[in-house]
Amino acid sequence: MTDRPLIRLNPGADRRIKSGHPWAFSNEIAMTATARAVPPGSVVRLEGDDGVKHGAWHFNPHSLIAARWLDEDPDAGCDAAWFRARLSECLALRERLFDAPFYRLAHAEADGLPGLVVDRYGDALAVQANTAGMDRALPDILAALQELVSPRVIVARNDAAVRRLEGLEEGVALLHGADGTAVVEEGGLSFPVDLLGGQKTGWFFDQRPNRALVARLAKGRSVLDAFCHLGGFGLAAAQAGAAQVTLLDRSEHALDLAMQAAQRAGFGDRVVSLKAEALEQLERMVASGRKFDVVVADPPAFAKTRKDIPAALKGYAKLARLAAGVTAKGGVLFIASCSHHVGPVDFADAVAWGLHRAKRRGKILASVGAGPDHPVHPALPESAYLKGQLLALD
Repeated sequence: MTDRPLIRLNPGADRRIKSGHPWAFSNEIAMTATARAVPPGSVVRLEGDDGVKHGAWHFNPHSLIAARWLDEDPDAGCDAAWFRARLSECLALRERLFDAPFYRLAHAEADGLPGLVVDRYGDALAVQANTAGMDRALPDILAALQELVSPRVIVARNDAAVRRLEGLEEGVALLHGADGTAVVEEGGLSFPVDLLGGQKTGWFFDQRPNRALVARLAKGRSVLDAFCHLGGFGLAAAQAGAAQVTLLDRSEHALDLAMQAAQRAGFGDRVVSLKAEALEQLERMVASGRKFDVVVADPPAFAKTRKDIPAALKGYAKLARLAAGVTAKGGVLFIASCSHHVGPVDFADAVAWGLHRAKRRGKILASVGAGPDHPVHPALPESAYLKGQLLALD
């Protein structure tokens, strides 16, 4: 028996927990003076007011999501050995899914590691600890990762705004090793990745199957990859035989890395980069009548919070209108949203409205989400954050 704090739920507040939900909200917890004094990120025992034990949880009395499930055993160690066992399960699954060590190794709640994200780039790791519990457990997490995969470098990408909700500071740091660069291999291509200065954890593994899907339609075609980051969609299309690829992004650094990958792959002559704000450039392309056979529009999240949803839906409708406006007759459009606050139905409605305003008709070939290294917790459908539509336009 551990001496960890005991936190109780309010009467009648355990229905979701008993159904397997991994969160307990602050208004569901008996916030006594003792509970409020528990240091953020502590491991606690959670019980219902009826005495039913709900296991071990990370607890933060200052967060809206006050408790996050860790283990069925209230006395589970939740130490370096515990993290090694849980991460070992994550690793075993990824090794079944992929032939090479390039993937999201840990995906938060769905992997039983609430608030923790680990991306693997061969011998390099990018780690996000987005909750007080995972931030406090970082030494144990790092020890487990070093034992499991012996990485050359580990970078903390603790710069997500969600950390503010947990009372945590934001920052990027080199935790292990001396070089924050890495390479990701996908579809026969190698992309240089800046773990310290790139977006999020450096590469978007979630779109891997969707890049392959779009690439299948690109042979002999012209392609626009808007909001391209490191050019994942565009270079996959070039690899598949696209006649010409335009990479559009506002980051000169990202475009430079993308062009390095294109040159290394031997098709730099078929790839051009364009530095501009994507929406503004799409407006100019529509006005000039420029068209592409394949268009990808994969922007950063438009809705950071729930209050952003109305503006985000207008933004996705506008993006769909502009992207459709530069898609050639008989061409295909892939459009995506990584805003977890925007649901799939609302996103689909926004895209449909944008196509209507562009006076384009088409058909949905596929409605897609993230790859299998980004699993979804069955009780957290909102964690299926990535939504994409592949459309054939008349």
